Amino acid sequence: MKRFLYELEESWKIAAAQMRSNMTRSTLTALGVIIGIVAVTLMGTAISGISIGFDNSMSVLGDDVLYVTQWPWKPVDDWWNYRDRKKIETDYAEKINRIIEATPNSNLIVAVPTSSLMRSIKYTGNEVDGVFTLGTTSDFTLTSTIDCKEGRFFNEIESREAAQVAVIGYDVADALFPSESPIDKSILINGQNFKVIGVNARQGTFLGLFSWDSMVAIPLGAFNKYFSSKSVTEVRPGGGSTESDVRVKVKDKKKLAEAKDELTGIMRRVRGLSPEKKDDFSINEQQAFKSTLDPVKNTIAIAGLFITGLSLFVGAIGIMNITFVSVKERTKEIGTRKALGARRRTILLQFLIESTALCLLGGFIGLAFAYLLCFGIGKAFPSFPIQFSLGLVFFSMAISVLTGLVSGFAPAWAASRLDPVTALRYE
Repeated sequence: MKRFLYELEESWKIAAAQMRSNMTRSTLTALGVIIGIVAVTLMGTAISGISIGFDNSMSVLGDDVLYVTQWPWKPVDDWWNYRDRKKIETDYAEKINRIIEATPNSNLIVAVPTSSLMRSIKYTGNEVDGVFTLGTTSDFTLTSTIDCKEGRFFNEIESREAAQVAVIGYDVADALFPSESPIDKSILINGQNFKVIGVNARQGTFLGLFSWDSMVAIPLGAFNKYFSSKSVTEVRPGGGSTESDVRVKVKDKKKLAEAKDELTGIMRRVRGLSPEKKDDFSINEQQAFKSTLDPVKNTIAIAGLFITGLSLFVGAIGIMNITFVSVKERTKEIGTRKALGARRRTILLQFLIESTALCLLGGFIGLAFAYLLCFGIGKAFPSFPIQFSLGLVFFSMAISVLTGLVSGFAPAWAASRLDPVTALRYE
């Protein structure tokens, strides 16, 4: 063991001396690894950022909330069957809550109605178009991740009395009130005055997915009064009409399947469906939407792995080529060392360490470049979640070592098998 450690130490010294004496060649050789490690790190950061961005956007839906809607959250071929379904009405929430209260050991907590459409919001000379305007009740905070950084959400009394109050998203507040606090100011929604009582904390937007930053929430009674003459109904996503759903909070998200079955039974009662009739509604959950987006994430990950793998393969070929050249240049040195008693293991270890040291050098430089690039991307695109993790650093360095070992093995093996007599005669 002591001899092996001595050989290991000597091999590192020889590797360092060789890189110093051939600085230009070593740098150019390491360039392939540098590019490969930069690609690995950036791609790993991008994939991680995309995953975090998706998860943050999906957190809006809540992993313990079920959504009763007319349309399922997945692509459908027979869309005309869903088009002909009865619309979801907001008063279903009250009926569902009565059944939940009367059901012992129910897996459900509360049902919350919501209706929405796009409207322009104005304040003095400022205006924001296409704002997601949501009508709901005070219980909405139980089914969402919404959090006010200023003010508060409307209470039960304001909700019941259809008060003309509003809670606005971060982006809406920033656009309408760039230099003042929105609290207690009056905004115009569809020509009607609403007093701002709360501003949501910034959530951030990602790849065009939904965010609370560009929304306005008002009491459902006020929404129905000014935006609808009857119970608000839902149309197929993409249409220009008002949309509505009922959101139901689940007690234990680990029992989401049981809660979904219970809610299905309740909705059949509310709809008055006979046993032989099919469900004329859909119950959706966060996972259904995530399963639609997962193929996108997987495609990006596969494409990224292919690109980074190709970059590292090119770098490994360069390392292997230069190591073969080094073996040829130092054939007499190898013959001399073997004639003096150096074993095959010693020669093999020497050239493996040289190729590995070269890859490690490229790895360190590549990580430094990648960190600077990630820092620059984070500054230029603050909405994109950048996470330069310690795990990614260790992974990149492990890839560097593995590349050095794989690319240097064949030349090192060839060097270790040289006949000392033939090597000493080599010109």
